[in-house]
Amino acid sequence: MFVRHLSLIDFRSYPAAEVPLGPGVTTLVGLNGQGKTNIAEALGYLATLSSHRVSTDQPLVRFGASQAIVRGGVVRDGRETLVELEINPGKANRARLNRSPVPRPREVLGQVRSVLFAPEDLALVKGDPAARRRFLDELLVQRQPRWAAVRADYDRIVKQRSALLKQSAPMLRRGGRGRRPAEGASAEEARESVLHTLHVWDGHLAGLGAQLLYARLRLLRDLRTHLDHAYREVSGGAGEALATYRASLTQGLNARIAAGEVPEIDELSAGIVAALAEVQANEFERGQCLVGPHRDDLVLALGEMPAKGYASHGESWSFALGLKLAAYQLLRTDLGTDPVLILDDVFAELDSGRRERLAALIGDCEQVLITAAVADDIPKSLAGQWFSVTKGEITAYPEAPDE
Repeated sequence: MFVRHLSLIDFRSYPAAEVPLGPGVTTLVGLNGQGKTNIAEALGYLATLSSHRVSTDQPLVRFGASQAIVRGGVVRDGRETLVELEINPGKANRARLNRSPVPRPREVLGQVRSVLFAPEDLALVKGDPAARRRFLDELLVQRQPRWAAVRADYDRIVKQRSALLKQSAPMLRRGGRGRRPAEGASAEEARESVLHTLHVWDGHLAGLGAQLLYARLRLLRDLRTHLDHAYREVSGGAGEALATYRASLTQGLNARIAAGEVPEIDELSAGIVAALAEVQANEFERGQCLVGPHRDDLVLALGEMPAKGYASHGESWSFALGLKLAAYQLLRTDLGTDPVLILDDVFAELDSGRRERLAALIGDCEQVLITAAVADDIPKSLAGQWFSVTKGEITAYPEAPDE
């Protein structure tokens, strides 16, 4: 599988752009702010329906435009499919396959699969748990697109349950006055009504949360087989990279999960219900949903030391890159075909040894897109097509452009 052509209309800085691609390595060279990362971002968006740089769609639309369009021709087994995404901030986005509308944008997930590594991914090691949860969930969807619906439903339930807790927190706290009861109802009756509604949401949260947690644990179990190897290859054999799942469940179940066990969905669902009972008073006090996959973390370690706070800058880069390369190898193994590998401004952050080792690792990938500010940052072994990007103008070169 590879993307043969990428077309942009009003995406980021581009009023319009046509980017010919193909198998092998394609390198975009340009100074910062010239638009090369926007190309990488668009290709990643085509695969994941999200940006690696921002959490909302508004910044993706060129200033002054009402919408943006990202369109790609995807070749698989000799047949080409046209995938088109219409980005409409403040409204529903739309998608088309071969010019025909699909009911929801997520229907196109799986047409393009990609793994993107960028400087922002250093947050996988140094940042908050949200970055690591997002990494797992996006990889889960890339692996099996049906999980996009489960993830969306779970997020909706968390928002609704959290809104109920926040709104009703004064009523639920012991001795709290809460909102004025409905006419004809006592304060105790009103409180019991809220508790009943909350119990219903607990069931929904436990059911979908257990499914998402089960999928994450299976994914991590399979990812571990590639992670340590990828880290050693990039770092030159410096240390052992480990990843452990930390769930927001009861202590005994957490210990089993941390040891690598994958309990069945029914047990995980019961575990979420039990954990909710344990933290009920705390939830009432804080008005927040404190249990579920949205509160979990992926704990990264180098040997016996946690990576966050202890790993050097080079080790952190190697770990983050190792996670992405492990994801690539997992998808390659699962799907029987290579996803598109996107390396956005990565080589400049690596020393010469890591650059050469990374080049050797990706040399046999079906399609690689690289962006760089300086052509000399790219190892000579990564031959392919080259483009210069200057103020949004994309110019093809037969070989690496002169500095």
